[in-house]
Amino acid sequence: MHRSESGQLRLADRPADYKRLGIAPVKVAEFEDGQRIGTERGCYEWWYFDAHLDNGATIVVVFYTKPNVSPNSPLAPRITINITLPDGRIFDKLLDAKPELFSASESGCDVRIGTNRFVGDLHRYRITATIEEISVDIELTGKVRAWRPKSGHLYFGAEGQEKLFAWLPSVPQGLASVRYSIGNEEHRASGSGYHDHNWGDVPMQTLIHNWYWARASAGPYTIIASTITAAAAYGHGTQIVYMLAKDGRIIADDDAKVSFELDRVTIDGKTGKPVADVMHYTYHDAETRYVVSFERQKTILQAILTERAPLLKRIIARLVGFDGAYHRFIGKVTIEKFEGRARLESFEDRAIWELMYFGKARLQGIALYDSTTHA
Repeated sequence: MHRSESGQLRLADRPADYKRLGIAPVKVAEFEDGQRIGTERGCYEWWYFDAHLDNGATIVVVFYTKPNVSPNSPLAPRITINITLPDGRIFDKLLDAKPELFSASESGCDVRIGTNRFVGDLHRYRITATIEEISVDIELTGKVRAWRPKSGHLYFGAEGQEKLFAWLPSVPQGLASVRYSIGNEEHRASGSGYHDHNWGDVPMQTLIHNWYWARASAGPYTIIASTITAAAAYGHGTQIVYMLAKDGRIIADDDAKVSFELDRVTIDGKTGKPVADVMHYTYHDAETRYVVSFERQKTILQAILTERAPLLKRIIARLVGFDGAYHRFIGKVTIEKFEGRARLESFEDRAIWELMYFGKARLQGIALYDSTTHA
């Protein structure tokens, strides 16, 4: 377990936690992908999908109960669609809808925002959404079972005053069949798809300083990996989340056996945040070692979080010094298996990952990469 020194960060895994949450330690129930928290001020929730398609396109679609930067607002449903085409064109669309156009089931995933819908049963999903000239129609079929790190509930703070950030990878990896339209252009493609679900009861920026999150498939392997760093109030403690599957079967998910390293870190010109070109997750189990490396080739989204907020909120954010930013990358993943010093397997493929950065840039212990000295 990777805890803050103050013990103020824990991934809930006690018998009492599972009992209180009404969930099993391993098997995920269908209701867990339904609406899990209210839409009142402070609470937020979203359902996320991404795919990297065989034609070279990547697609990300998210249904929110409210903008993730302003969870203290009442219900304010939002949909985002991000499409990166093989020819380099990028479409980044956002739709804000009236509260009465939102509905979600508590017994399973069935989220509707107007005529747009995100529905599924932990195995098969259908996602349909239209924003301006962009529309998507997605069918996702899971190849790796629904999984979560322990209970999926990460708690911050002293017992009795704990604040929640929860995460459920409902489809860690699956087959995505996608129809997408851009104006009069129509495309059909398939590829590797993923769906997860997040919710919480206080603004994320009050709990989390930053996180790296990635998912990928290469050869017979599927990986989900994340490193969450808590806010200063919680001692900048870290929690690693890790799942490695082979041939659809989960073979490694003990975070205590994982180490995380960043390499070639530079300051992003737009957001001012330190961004790594390379990430390594290493899983040690006796003589067996799995090394998963992500190498950035392109940044497909850089968003300063306040840019999409109303003017008053932008002013307030500046006054309190909030300068959060979000980055989404595509690049290469390499998954290697070692026994002792011998490398037994190595697979490469394309991947998509992100860096969410709520806090001020922290450079302690980070050696910035100087490309001029590495030419």
